Amino acid sequence: MGVRQDYIVQAESVEVARSAVVRVGGVVTGDLSIIRAVGAALDDRELEALRASDVPRLRIFDDSPVQASSNHLPETNYPSEVAASKLHVGGVTGRGVTVAVLDSGVWSTLGPLQTTPYQTPHVLAQYDVIQARLQPTYSQTAAQQNYSRSIDDLFGHGTHISSIIASSGVATTGNFQGVAPGGNLVSVRVLDSTGAGRYFDVIAGIGWVVKEKSRYNIRVINLSLGAPPQSPYWDDPLDQAVMAAWGAGIVVVTAAGNRGPQPMTINAPGNVPYVITVGAVTDAYHPMQPLQYQLAGFSSTGPTYEGFVKPEIVGMGGHILAYAPNNGTLAQEFPQWLGPYDDFTMSGTSQATAVVSGVVALMLQVNPYLTPDQVKCRLMSAAHPAVNSKGNLAYTVFQQGSGLVNAHDAVYGSATNCANQGLNVAADLAGTQHFGGRANRDSNGNYYIMSDQKTTTCSGGGLIGALLCVVKDVLSIIPLVGDGLLWNGSYTSGSGYTWSNGYTWSNGYTWSNGYTWSNGYTWSNGYTWSTGDTVTGTDLSSQP
Repeated sequence: MGVRQDYIVQAESVEVARSAVVRVGGVVTGDLSIIRAVGAALDDRELEALRASDVPRLRIFDDSPVQASSNHLPETNYPSEVAASKLHVGGVTGRGVTVAVLDSGVWSTLGPLQTTPYQTPHVLAQYDVIQARLQPTYSQTAAQQNYSRSIDDLFGHGTHISSIIASSGVATTGNFQGVAPGGNLVSVRVLDSTGAGRYFDVIAGIGWVVKEKSRYNIRVINLSLGAPPQSPYWDDPLDQAVMAAWGAGIVVVTAAGNRGPQPMTINAPGNVPYVITVGAVTDAYHPMQPLQYQLAGFSSTGPTYEGFVKPEIVGMGGHILAYAPNNGTLAQEFPQWLGPYDDFTMSGTSQATAVVSGVVALMLQVNPYLTPDQVKCRLMSAAHPAVNSKGNLAYTVFQQGSGLVNAHDAVYGSATNCANQGLNVAADLAGTQHFGGRANRDSNGNYYIMSDQKTTTCSGGGLIGALLCVVKDVLSIIPLVGDGLLWNGSYTSGSGYTWSNGYTWSNGYTWSNGYTWSNGYTWSNGYTWSTGDTVTGTDLSSQP
């Protein structure tokens, strides 16, 4: 028997997938019922036998690694910078809303994560996916494992993210340190002591959260992690799990990634069109001075390979100070960023994601009946894009999405039907429809957003005007009825799918200070870029 490698095996049911693995002599390492799959350990002979079998809807994926999306830099006042602190004064703190944080756990010394301002536990439950996988007989129910019996955070990232979202620590200014200090947390450990993880663990963690969502009122999943996409979003098992959570009514907030500023660098699962994908802004060491804010150079940039504009929004993600273990791997490797009060400074779209998750908790406290699509719509509508002195976008929609998150405007906004229009998550998961966005690239390598009409529509000037000036017929696109567009020959699986690195930005933008983060910028006339374009009929991803 050769050396076994880890895979994810998907079929028309978990039982069929499990039986298929056992039949070729492989080892089933765990169930991923949320995507009709199992984890499997297979050697080369077993893998080849499984691929040659006639199991219906059989798909085999590498158990790809994922990594926390963080860099390391100095401090900011992020709750005030996203207008959350003014809400805290009025009692909007995220009270009663639970955010599930899939990360490296939470430090056993809970500190400002011990209790909310209402003297109730912050951390309602913890689940260790890694331990459950390594010890299949390991049983951990919510009643056995709660805030008083912590799974320690050996890395430090999970505690940092949890603290950004919900720390009830009070600064010397009197402001809360967290964005949603009254919110609750469920900690799901999917990353190890080095910040590394596997697809299986993240998918299993998402499945556990979906199963327990009613018990803990889990309304938000924070995924400050990711990996470069290796296939179309509907073909990726982690993306499938994220879509299943969204379809189950949970708002999924995920990191864009730290592979910017080049285009088409959005990580999975941030490439899923339904979810809220977050890029990062830094205040450039000038807190509370919006004219100094800049898009972080590391923040990943869209569009996705399927043509969707990503990220949808940006949050504060530069030199973010938050509570973190003083004995974790991060603190040991970067002691220069460890503060005197068990705080730690990190930068990344991970941190920006946590800021936005906290804002979503505030929104759901005030409007608990909002659906995930409605939350996304109001977040985007309330965001403040960076514009230059002429009123044009300072960064493209592929860099900043709709702009910097604004908690106050999102909580009290009333926008409806402006996100995920034309998309259908149930059909996507069933494999009967898949979708493409309207982003495309012209012959000069510039990215723009296609119109559903064969007329020229421009808005603004400069680079953004060029990007939003949608022109002529696009030869690679075949028009269908209504807004649907069939992406001809673009979506195939396996070696037939080309992930080109040959894309370049035009040089018509500058990375400088002096931008106003204002509300109400109109990108184009009569066109909502979040509208999805349908790829109907056969599952093109399974064709050779």
